[in-house]
Amino acid sequence: MMEVAAQKLRLMGGAVELVDIGEQELPDGQTLALPKVVTAKFGSDPNKYTVCIYGHVDVQPAKLEDGWATDPYNLTDINGNLYGRGASDNKAPVLAWIHAVEAYQALNIDLPVNVKFVIEGMEETGSNGLDAMILAQRDTFFTDVEGPKQDLHSGVYGGTVIEPMTDLIGILDTLISPSGKILVPGIREAVAPLSDEEWKMYQDIQFDIENYKTKIGVNQLMYSNKVDLLAHMWRYPTVSIHGIEGAFSDPGTKTVIPAKVTAKFSIRQVPNMDPAMVKKQVTDYLHSVFTKRKSPNKLKVTMVIGAKPWLADTQHPLYEAGKAAVKRVFDMDPDLIREGGTIPIARTFQDVTGKSIIMMPIGGFDDGLHSQNEKMSRYNYIEGTKLFIAYLNEVSQIKKTSV
Repeated sequence: MMEVAAQKLRLMGGAVELVDIGEQELPDGQTLALPKVVTAKFGSDPNKYTVCIYGHVDVQPAKLEDGWATDPYNLTDINGNLYGRGASDNKAPVLAWIHAVEAYQALNIDLPVNVKFVIEGMEETGSNGLDAMILAQRDTFFTDVEGPKQDLHSGVYGGTVIEPMTDLIGILDTLISPSGKILVPGIREAVAPLSDEEWKMYQDIQFDIENYKTKIGVNQLMYSNKVDLLAHMWRYPTVSIHGIEGAFSDPGTKTVIPAKVTAKFSIRQVPNMDPAMVKKQVTDYLHSVFTKRKSPNKLKVTMVIGAKPWLADTQHPLYEAGKAAVKRVFDMDPDLIREGGTIPIARTFQDVTGKSIIMMPIGGFDDGLHSQNEKMSRYNYIEGTKLFIAYLNEVSQIKKTSV
């Protein structure tokens, strides 16, 4: 995929590099070369702004037997929707940005800004190696940038041994209450308070709770009030338990007691949480809970990914340009929302480069990112490409003193 992306950008006349970002060590001790990061440059006019676009071409795993209606790795057009793994996350947005540049080229119109691309292949596992690459190229590739980034995820010995699965389920049950309250001490206390201005922003957003329930296929949500629901979806931390490794999960019965089980869960990071502190709080808490069980089993807690939370400055001119582009293409004002979908590298881009970041999605909330039957609508794909074309033009109109 990295070579496909690089070749596409080369054929468009971009100055393309495949940047080596090192190796990854697997749990069994093997080392694999990480996919190289693709960088590309279009234009180098010092009198123009430079916009850097970030995207990724790696995807979440998918199997037909997981419940897909179509082959997840064969893009399928059904009633105006393009179904396939990665369609919305993140290949259509990457292609839409590429098409935006191609449109200017096809019309023999000079790009209104210089455009750079950073495309990686490890976003879904935490952007391994990308932090170091950004730091290394801060004063070279990124020096003239001005913006942006752009599954609904036993018989003989039973009763005589203290089962690992029982311990695991027991301690997982202490992470969160039935009402959604995180029970790990210190987590909720770190969250930035909800301001009156932010409350009003949620109140003014057009959002139909009943339609949302229908779209995601549930008959009851954690909150019935729109503001409470949006706030807990966008600006409060959550605990989600994703699965248990080592347990029997195939169809049928198998009366076995697993000797070792691993639970996978995540805690959404929001301002002003610090992943390093959260790791300590969760580890200490789970060990204290486990100790109370007086079990002879052993507990190990590890944090695979710890991405810092990121929050935009929506007063920045990049957002005014974004609003103007949305108005031009869709003839409506955009909602400014907060979103929990993790882009691990966003905070690093901002901290290392000192540049302003904007996230401008073109997918729908019902696109099924990380889930079965992921899609991108043709309408969003084509109109989203127009949005990106308009955005580049709007950025070029920002007064030099304001960025």
